[in-house]
Formats: sequence, structure tokens, C-alpha cells
Amino acid sequence: MGDWSQVTVTAAAYEPDPCYPVQAGAVAAGWDAAVRELPAGVRLLAVDGPPALAWDDLAEDIRAALGAAGSTAVETVDTRTAMRDWAAIRELTDSPALSGDPDFARLAQGELADLLDPSALAALSAAVPEGQVRVVVGPGAALVGADALWWADTPKRFAEAAVGRGLGRNLGAPDGEPPSLRRLFYIDWPLLDRHRDAMARRIDRWIDVTDTAQPRSISGEALRASCRWLAGRPFRTRPTFNSTPWGGHWGQEQLGHNTEAPNTALGYELIAPESGVLLGESPQAGVEVPFQLVVSLFPAQVLGEVAHEMFGTSFPIRFDYLDTVGGGNLSVHCHPQPREMRELFGWPYAQHESYYLMRAGTGSRVFLGLHEGADLDSFHDHAHAADAHGVPFAIERYVQTFPAEAGQLYLVPAGTPHGSGAGNVVLEVSATPYLYSLRFYDWLRRDAADRQRAVHVEHAFRNLDPARSGASVARDLVQRPRELTAGEGWHEELIGALPEMFFEVRRLRIEPGGAAEQSTAGRFHVLTVVDGQGALVTTEAGEQHFVHYAETLAVPASVTAYQVRNAGPEPVRLVKAQVV
Repeated sequence: MGDWSQVTVTAAAYEPDPCYPVQAGAVAAGWDAAVRELPAGVRLLAVDGPPALAWDDLAEDIRAALGAAGSTAVETVDTRTAMRDWAAIRELTDSPALSGDPDFARLAQGELADLLDPSALAALSAAVPEGQVRVVVGPGAALVGADALWWADTPKRFAEAAVGRGLGRNLGAPDGEPPSLRRLFYIDWPLLDRHRDAMARRIDRWIDVTDTAQPRSISGEALRASCRWLAGRPFRTRPTFNSTPWGGHWGQEQLGHNTEAPNTALGYELIAPESGVLLGESPQAGVEVPFQLVVSLFPAQVLGEVAHEMFGTSFPIRFDYLDTVGGGNLSVHCHPQPREMRELFGWPYAQHESYYLMRAGTGSRVFLGLHEGADLDSFHDHAHAADAHGVPFAIERYVQTFPAEAGQLYLVPAGTPHGSGAGNVVLEVSATPYLYSLRFYDWLRRDAADRQRAVHVEHAFRNLDPARSGASVARDLVQRPRELTAGEGWHEELIGALPEMFFEVRRLRIEPGGAAEQSTAGRFHVLTVVDGQGALVTTEAGEQHFVHYAETLAVPASVTAYQVRNAGPEPVRLVKAQVV
């Protein structure tokens, strides 16, 4: 991880590609190198992974590498030939209560194996004659019981971008079927993640095929050893920014991220279902593995026993940025109430959120909660007319606005109407679910195809919590800091907590030269530097990790005691979240 004591602290030191050393192995480059690591006598090789990969090309590359290594009789077969027909797959994965919904589906239940025909799958694993090699490629290949199992993967952001452009393929979809983000988010990814996590201890080789010409890989032993190593020390996931019609430019201008993109609206610092961790000597020569894989392999070490018992292997807190500097207002929306989240959408816990204002534009606002006595029937009629007929309305008649105040946390329990105004940088400290923004109004905004952006009027009003209204919004959701503990040159304060929210948000302020003593007390922490240039985090075991302004650090529960030292010439503040 480097000698952090010699780090030169600068405001522009945000690292977009944090990278960590591989344990118990090294990164290999190319298919030939991967083939050389195959044990002698392998007749049946399974190569599993998501449907987004170019499986035909990948199979041909592996065939060529095996041939170059001396295998003269190589057969390749594809699990897509063993998939049930598309009508059956659609029926198996249908959400009756959301049938026909253009945006949402219930999270897929069951297993990837349910989508495969058992007899066709068995045929793929029929005995292979001596002297021959059969390579089974595609989603579900691990189910054939092969002599060796490889896992080919690319980060989810690439599949999302491809499907968004009308490219790529959904799980089990036939040629010519238009790809769907709805299926990708709610059906494909849950099934694929569940399948991967179940097979994680059997993987013999992990292959990052982001660079299809020169894939990089590590052994299964190195994969698991590296995940175990990460579960015992602070680390960062690889951040990424997405563009949206309302997006701003703070991420580009201040962090140097995605400078060629239209904007940096959504900054994913740590979102468990999509985030990855880079392993290798450098980002250019490393492999990216899913953060969720680290958690699923070592849940007690990462989460702690309490959170593991509550959430299983789901990492329950996310950190992300909402950048509207030079952009527009976010939609005014809410998130599903806990019962609807469970029963309709299939997620076991609610999407409670909070907004920490890292930057507030002059005159900027935060939309939060209803006015006392707001006429909800009139609100519904106006929202419906805007959606169906493009009729604008003043949503401020129904939803309160607060001056955007840098350093203030705004709590957003499920069902509360909210949104950031233009000119702000929000650090969103929230429960992990992130795909359920139920929009009341989106300012009649157009998307890249010049269509009015979708809103979800009926979903939103069904989940609206009318109790989040009037003076109680300022009292309960815009809380003032309360000091919890302090030491020489530092103090820690609670800046947001509610009985119905399973996490709380704290803030550390550390003066130059000061060091705050911290304890996980059996619960993981997530930290982001929100003011100042950076801090040095040192564990009780002596592991060190520097974290610069705007960087987010996961501190596994197994770390126990650690120290956060201000390494800059000015006060530093860090936001910290933990399960309560």
C-alpha cells in the first residue's frame, strides 16, 4: 500500500483508480498465460460469467490458446444452447404485480439454474474422450461440474452502458431481442450475483476481460486470499461517475474525473452491487473484482456479526455523490416505504437516505418534506398532468424547500419527498438500495433521445408519507450536531439519526496534527473526507491508508481499533456512517 508517511498532501490528489496488491499470487496477462496455469489432465473446462461478454470471441481465443499449448482436439460449447426458451424464462422471472411496468420489476428470486434446461445442461457435461478438451462457456457454465472453473468478468458499469446504448444481451435472451435495463437491474444482476457468490470458493481462475485482447487474471487461491486480506484492513472501491440530464461538473473540475463526459452527475464512491476493487501492481496491469465478492466470502470480517445477522451478505450502506454544480435540479421523488419495498420490489430493507451538503451554491435549495396541510389530491392532479400532458407546475406549493447549507445533513427516511437543487454537491449517505427513485416531478426534462423523462406518479403517491410535513420536517430531518466524544485536537459529533433508520451519520473534526482514536466495536465504518486535504488512517495492527479530500474508505469491522490523523495544514472533517 506504500509508505503513506511520505505522502505529499494536495487538494488535487483524488485517486480515481485505487489499487491493492494481489495476495498469494500475481496477475497474469493474456489467454496463453491463463492456459499455462491449467492443471494437467483437464478435459472439461467451464468458463462462467455474465451474458454481456462476447462469448463467441472468448471461446475462440481460449481454443487458440489451448491449441498453442498442445491441445489438438478442442471443442467449445455455449450454455446459451441449454437455456430454456425465452417465453419460459420470461414467465419464470415475471413480476405479476409489476407486469407491464416500464421501469421497475421485482428482484428476481430463485437461482440461475432455474433458467437452464436440466437435460440440455447435462449434455454439455457428457464424458469427454481421453486426449480431448471441451470448453463450456457462458452464464451457468459452473453448473456442469467441470474439472476446472474459470470466471470471466467485466465491471457492471460496462454492461449498463452497453444496454443503455441498445447493445448487449440480457440473460437468456435470444438473438435480436432488444436489451432492457429493467431486466438487467432487477433480474439479471440478482441471479448472476447469487450464482457467482455461491460458486466463489470453487473458482480456479478469475479473469478480467475488460481488455478483450489482453485479459488479466489471477488464480482462485489468489482471489480468495486477496479478498481475505482486504477484509482485514481499510480499503477503497474504484469510483465511477455517470452522466444524466441534470448533471453538474464538480467531479470533472475538482476531481478530474470523466473530463470528456457531458457531466459528472452521479459519483459512485461505494455502492455494493456495482463497486469493484482493483488488485495488482498498477491499475493498468490489474484485475477488478466485485466488492460484493469480498463481502460474500468474508461477511463477518467485513460487516461484523451484528450487521451480518441483520443483512446476511448484503453490505447495507452506500456512499455516492449527486453533482448539480452547473447543472439542474434533481427530480423531486421519494423511495418505497419498507412494506412496499419488501412485498412489491423484493428488497428486504428500505431505501432510507440522507444528504450531506459538501458544497452549496449561492441561493441553492434542498427540497424536503411536505408543507403543513398540503392538498395531496391537488398535488397528484398536477403531477399527473405534468407527466401525461407536459403541463408544468410549482411543486414548491406542496413540497418544502430549505436553503442549501454546506456541512448540513438532511435526513430522508423512506416515503419523504426530496431532491437537491441546482448548484450543490451532495454526499448521499444511504441504505444500499439505489434503483427505486419514485419521481413526482422532473421539471418536464428531456432525455438524450429528446423524450420527456419518465416519472412514476402512482408509485410515488402510493409511498408518500404524509407525516413528513410541516414543522416536524425541520425539527426531525434537519438536525443540529450533538457532540459524542472528544480528545486533544479533535471531536466527534452525531449529525443525523432516526429510530426507523438502521444507520447513523457522524462527523469527525480533526485539527492540524490531531489524531482521533476510533473503534469499530464490531461494526464496519465508512468514511469520506468532506473538508480539508486528507487524513492518515492507521490500524492497531499498523496498516496505513491515506484518504484524500472526497475519497471514501471502507473500514471492515475486523479492523477494531484505528486512528485518524490530520495530515494537512488545515482542519479536516470526515463523515462517518455505521449500523446502529
